[in-house]
Amino acid sequence: MKLKKLLVFPIIFSVLLSGCGNELIVTSQAEQVEISLSWWGNDPRHEYTLKAVEEFEKLHPDIHVTCSYGEWSGYQARNTVRMVSDTEADVMQINYAWIQEYSPDGEQFYDISKLAEYVDLSNFSQEALNSGMQNGKLNALPIALNAMTVYINKTVYDKYGLDVPETWDDLFNSARKMNGEVFPISMTSKAAWFYIVAYAEQITGKKFMNYDGSINFDENDVSLMLDFYKKLINEKVMPQVEYFERLNMDTGEYAGCVTWLSDASSYCDNAVKNGFEIVIADYTADNEDNIGSGWYTKPATMFAVSKNTEYPKESAMLLDFLLNSDENAELQRIEKGIPISDSARKYLENNNLLVGLQYDAFLKMSEYESELSVLSPYFENSDMIDAFIEACNMVLYERSSTSDASKKFLEDCKEILL
Repeated sequence: MKLKKLLVFPIIFSVLLSGCGNELIVTSQAEQVEISLSWWGNDPRHEYTLKAVEEFEKLHPDIHVTCSYGEWSGYQARNTVRMVSDTEADVMQINYAWIQEYSPDGEQFYDISKLAEYVDLSNFSQEALNSGMQNGKLNALPIALNAMTVYINKTVYDKYGLDVPETWDDLFNSARKMNGEVFPISMTSKAAWFYIVAYAEQITGKKFMNYDGSINFDENDVSLMLDFYKKLINEKVMPQVEYFERLNMDTGEYAGCVTWLSDASSYCDNAVKNGFEIVIADYTADNEDNIGSGWYTKPATMFAVSKNTEYPKESAMLLDFLLNSDENAELQRIEKGIPISDSARKYLENNNLLVGLQYDAFLKMSEYESELSVLSPYFENSDMIDAFIEACNMVLYERSSTSDASKKFLEDCKEILL
């Protein structure tokens, strides 16, 4: 069992007089419990979350919150170790895919539905609640909806006399015009996985994966994906994912990027400060009738409560504050995306705080809501994405035939997703 610190304030004594003399009796005792909170993010996220914790502690002086935070890199590995050793935070930010990875039976996180007295679940639609449900237990609550989004540096595209790209062909035409001086688009390995799946789903008319994690693609479909990645690299549409440098968006060396709606600020704010105009492009498609096809929405990030917490009530109170309070909405605004919580979103609406690039990305997502699919929690499995990039490189460097690399990738997927 985890060790928890119990902080005790000075005990207040009262003296009662009796016929037997002075008798010292304890009449009240104020105790302060300590709970923990963990999250990942950039410096601005750390700053406003720490301020939110201060506000929460002011409202609840009987609760002290210790914080553990850092950048995304390494967070999952550390969190995995903590969960295995039962030392995870009482309240923790988790990725959508972790519900399936960590809690396939629904038992590895606290069932938040049992804490409804302290967490206002009426702020969430049934669909939102379902996204955190596992085996009939509410393992997590979503903070905001997310979708991979195409951000384009219109200033750079204008320089080359190009329109904002809408189709895959537009990107290849842009690469020819930019002649290797600038990459039309750029992305991390995870974004490339999403991007290339979107392409393949549009071309084949098939879903790569069902919601339950079963795979629909065969070797020919995967071969289409691997060859497309090779073409993107060889024709200088994008840099190899291993060489992706986020800061190149700031300088215009990348004329666009694909990343999460919730990461708009991290990837684009400095470019805007440097005088570039960044716009939200349509979801790339093979034709205008297919915009949104092959693209997915999911909870941006989620909050879960440790199954091992010794203080479920206090943890639930902190969870409610982080999701539903005006105080946190004022601090967080739309940094993690547009809040799903009705009360948090209404606060932002009433105070004219729904503005900026993330909100523009949210409006784009809303525009194509009916075309976007709900992401399977298996889809973001990090081992599967690594296996895909490895297969891409085997083909790119001609170390394997496309057919053999496709076959191996599907075999890897079966083993990974068992």
